[in-house]
Amino acid sequence: MTVALSEILASRRLEGDTVTFNATEDWMQGRTMFGGFLSALAVVAMRDTLSLDIPLRALQTNFVGPVAMGEVLYRTRLLRQGKNITQVHCEIWSQDAFAGLVVGVFGTGRETALPAKTAVHTPLPKGPDEVMALPFIPKVTPNFTQHVDMRWAIGGVPYTGLQSTQSGIHIRAKDANLSPEILVVMLSDGPPTPVLSCFKGPVMASSVSWSLELPPLPLQLDSTAWYQIDMDTIAMSEGYVNQSAKLWTADGRLLSLGYQVVAVYG
Repeated sequence: MTVALSEILASRRLEGDTVTFNATEDWMQGRTMFGGFLSALAVVAMRDTLSLDIPLRALQTNFVGPVAMGEVLYRTRLLRQGKNITQVHCEIWSQDAFAGLVVGVFGTGRETALPAKTAVHTPLPKGPDEVMALPFIPKVTPNFTQHVDMRWAIGGVPYTGLQSTQSGIHIRAKDANLSPEILVVMLSDGPPTPVLSCFKGPVMASSVSWSLELPPLPLQLDSTAWYQIDMDTIAMSEGYVNQSAKLWTADGRLLSLGYQVVAVYG
């Protein structure tokens, strides 16, 4: 049985500076919860506890320890609220243990003399119906992949022995009731590190830290539409991978820019 993210959000509890969510087994990634899921919940907790209604501009997440299924507590604290920028500190607690730290940066738009500049988008060489999908295989692929459809157009799926450190993936959520903000945060962390395709058998990989930047988002996004995510390995040594990612709409609008440190145990 799977529980949609929108259902988990609907059943959350707010008490002062703390929001409690019930994390279900189908959102697990190995021995912890999927990072994009945890970060999306943090954004909701920040907005709930501080009544924030200005755009999210950046998110920094440190994955400190495993988050188990069951009750997960998010405790927030206002760091500073300026004229345009608000910064919020959020702790993640699981089974009475400190498990993660998230800092959210929210900012209102401002007048500027600078001209608008958009990122250059390169469409993937094949459409989602022309390329391989990552199947859900119980006890092999992470549980959370039941909620996300991913299809590789560049690079390869994990453990295929393809010596590629880049990937270009068509990605979509299966939940039709997600806000643009929550959709973008979740999808931006959806795919595995591209270097897993270099291995011919399963190895463990774990996100250590994740930084996400968001340009102004559209007021509406179809949460079950296809999006494109491009991932590139910038550097790797001593079992750590430094990588970047860009999430786009199908017609080439940049939705997020991410940087991540991943530990690879293989």
